[in-house]
Amino acid sequence: MIVAHKISYAYKKTAILQNIEVDINYGEFVVIAGPNGAGKSTLLALLANEMGNNDEPIFFKKKTFEQWNQSELPKHKAKFSQQNSQDIPLTVEEVVLMGRYPYFDTVPSKKDKQAVEKALTETDMLHFAKRNYNTLSGGEKQRVHLARVLTQLDNEVAHKLLFLDEPLNNLDVLHQHTILQAIKAFTEQGNTAVVVLHDLNLAAQFATHILLMKKGKVFCQGNPKDVFTGENISKVYNFPCTICTHPINSNPLILFGT
Repeated sequence: MIVAHKISYAYKKTAILQNIEVDINYGEFVVIAGPNGAGKSTLLALLANEMGNNDEPIFFKKKTFEQWNQSELPKHKAKFSQQNSQDIPLTVEEVVLMGRYPYFDTVPSKKDKQAVEKALTETDMLHFAKRNYNTLSGGEKQRVHLARVLTQLDNEVAHKLLFLDEPLNNLDVLHQHTILQAIKAFTEQGNTAVVVLHDLNLAAQFATHILLMKKGKVFCQGNPKDVFTGENISKVYNFPCTICTHPINSNPLILFGT
């Protein structure tokens, strides 16, 4: 799906990422975790081809991003980020419809409108469809933009790729799970999601693969049970923790400060 070798990045001679190896497969729910300043968002941006100055090529479906038809690429991959405009004089459904721009020139089709409705339903925002975007709370705006990237990838293309940078910010507990369930359903269809998350317990519950970072490097990676050990987490976060077993799904349950 997406392969990169020796990923490094520096800003004004300060090393942000150092020799990172990434090999992400079809159908995976990958979580990039780690403390503040570990380089998580920078790595996500590089993998999503938003920075474009990595010395080593990044391969997506066995092609570099430069080899892709740029009008077709948005149908195969999308990215959600925190840097969204706060002032958009449109309704909620019009903002979400922006995700369909790769599919129509002037007038959206019935299929485009159906994709918008589906994404709004998945993010629990359908009842806000006619609402002015600027009247929403921070968490509601977050869900609108999540719906926008989901509708961008609502197509017949196989093995799509979704990047999300801290998609749970400003969301309450219910909608954190709503969004993660939507992402999980997306991956269960053979697609791939790469997500930056701070909540390690949610990462353990939903992810199939964890990439745990520390100071610009990958400290370890693998399935949640192998990565989320007390020793690994204590070393990465410099904070004591205890690992228990979740009583329902047997995933790691992380208790900090114990």
